[in-house]
Amino acid sequence: MIFSVRPRDVRHLTNFHQNAIWIRTAFRSFCQSHLLQEAKIEIDKITRIINDHPFPDTPLYPTLLCHIPSHTLSSAFVENVLGSLFVAHTNGLKAYEFYKFSLQFSHVHPTSDAFEKTLHILTRMRYFDKAWELMEEIAKRNPSLLTLKAMSIMLSRIAKFQTYEATLKAFEKMEKHIFVGRKFGTNEFNVLLRAFCTQRQMKEAKSIFKKMHARFPPNSRTMNILLLGFKETSNLSAVELFYHEMVRRRFKPNAVTYNIRIDAYCKKGSFGDGLRLFQEMERVNCLPTLETITTLIHGAGLARNTTRAWQLFNEISARNLCPDIAAYNALISSLVKCGEVQSAILLMDEMEDEHIGHDGMTYHTLFYGLMRSGGIEGVCDLYDRMTNKHFVPKTQTVVMLMKFFCQSCRLDLGLNLWEYVVGRGFCPHDHALALLVTGLCSHGRTEEAFECSKQMLSRGRNVSSAVFQMLERFLLQAGEEEKLRVLDDMTKRLQRVNPPSPH
Repeated sequence: MIFSVRPRDVRHLTNFHQNAIWIRTAFRSFCQSHLLQEAKIEIDKITRIINDHPFPDTPLYPTLLCHIPSHTLSSAFVENVLGSLFVAHTNGLKAYEFYKFSLQFSHVHPTSDAFEKTLHILTRMRYFDKAWELMEEIAKRNPSLLTLKAMSIMLSRIAKFQTYEATLKAFEKMEKHIFVGRKFGTNEFNVLLRAFCTQRQMKEAKSIFKKMHARFPPNSRTMNILLLGFKETSNLSAVELFYHEMVRRRFKPNAVTYNIRIDAYCKKGSFGDGLRLFQEMERVNCLPTLETITTLIHGAGLARNTTRAWQLFNEISARNLCPDIAAYNALISSLVKCGEVQSAILLMDEMEDEHIGHDGMTYHTLFYGLMRSGGIEGVCDLYDRMTNKHFVPKTQTVVMLMKFFCQSCRLDLGLNLWEYVVGRGFCPHDHALALLVTGLCSHGRTEEAFECSKQMLSRGRNVSSAVFQMLERFLLQAGEEEKLRVLDDMTKRLQRVNPPSPH
C-alpha cells in the first residue's frame, strides 16, 4: 500500500525534526555550561583552600589529599587552579606544593602550561632556588615541557631582580644544563634580549646584541624586540634612530614595527605623526591590524580627540575586523580622558550585548574616571556591579580603590573590599593593607587592623616594616602586647621561608 504525504504533513515533519535538533543542541549546551560552572566552583574552592592554608605552620599536602579526590584531578584542572593561584598572588611555595602534589597521580599528564604557571609564581616571589630546582626536575623527567616561554619567565625575573652578569649566567646554565640536546639559535637569543628590553635595560640589551649577534644572526623579531625596548624608555629619538638602523641593515618593517612606532609617537603626544605612519602602512601594502587601530584609538584619547577615536573604532568593522576587549577598552579610555565618563559606562553595556566580557582594564579605567569626576556614588555603583558579577580586579585597581575609600573616610567600604578580595581566595597587595591599616589605626580601630594583618601573614605574605611599626605603636598604646607578640611570631616564622624584600 502506497501512502501519499501532503505538503502540510511534510512541513510538520520538517518543523518537528528542526525542533528536535534545537532541543538536543540546547540541552547539550546547557549540560556543557552546567559542567563548566561546576568545574569553576571546584577550582575557586581549591584556590581558597590553598590560599587560606596557614603557612608555614602546617604542611599543605594532607589538606590537598583531604579536599581533592584523585578522580577530580586532570591536566586542565591543575592548569586552571595554578592560573587562579597566580592571579590570587598566592605564596609561591604553596603553589609549588600543589603542582608537585598533582604530579603524583599517573593519570594527570604534566603540561607546559602548568609548569610555566608554577615557574611564574615562584619567580615573581623571587624563589629562584626553587625555580631552578623545578627546571632541573623537568629537564630530567619531562624535557618536552621546556619552552621558550618558560625560559622567558625565568630570564625576565632574573633580569629584574638580579644583575646583568647573573642573567647571562642563567642563559648559559639553560643552554648547557637545562635545555640539553637543544641547539640554541636566534629564537633563544631573542628571549634573552627581551628579558632586558622588558625591564627597560637598553644599555644591557645593546651590550648583549653587540656581543652575540655574530653567533645568533638577528631576524625581524630581534629588531622589533630592540625597537620595543627603546619605545618603553619613552625616548622617541632612540626609537627613530634604531628604526633607521633596521632599515640600513635591510630589515623590512612589518606591522609590528609600525605598531611600535605609532605607539611611541602617540605616547609622546604626536598623534598626527601616528596617523601619518598609519597612512604610510597602507601605501606600502602593509595592512594595519586590529592592534594598529587600537593603538591609534588610545592616541586619539591622549590628544583629547574623541571624534577621531570614534571614527577609528567604527573603522574596525569597515575593515572586516572584529573589535575585541582591547579595542573597547581603548575607546573607553579615550572617552574617560576627555571627561565623557557616562558615555564610557554605556560602552560597558554594549560590550555585554556583543558578548564581550569586561576585564581588569575595563574596570580600572572606569573607576579612575569616576573618581576624577568627583562623586563617590558612581564609584559605589560600579563597585556593586563588579562584585555582583564576582569579578576580582587586578592589584593596581584594588590599591586604587582602597586609597579612594580611605581618603573618602569610607573605611566601611575599605573593609568590605578587603573582605571581598580575601573571601574570593585572593591575597591583597601589601600596599592595599598599608592603606587600610593606616586608615583603621588613625580612627582607633586597631582590632580590625590587627585582624587584617594577621590574615595577610597567615596566607604566607609579608607585611611591610612600616605597617608592622604602625601596629606596634597603636597596639602598645592600647595595652595589646599579646596581639603584638602574635604578629611578631608570625612574621619571624614567615621570614625564615620567604625571600628577603628587594627594598
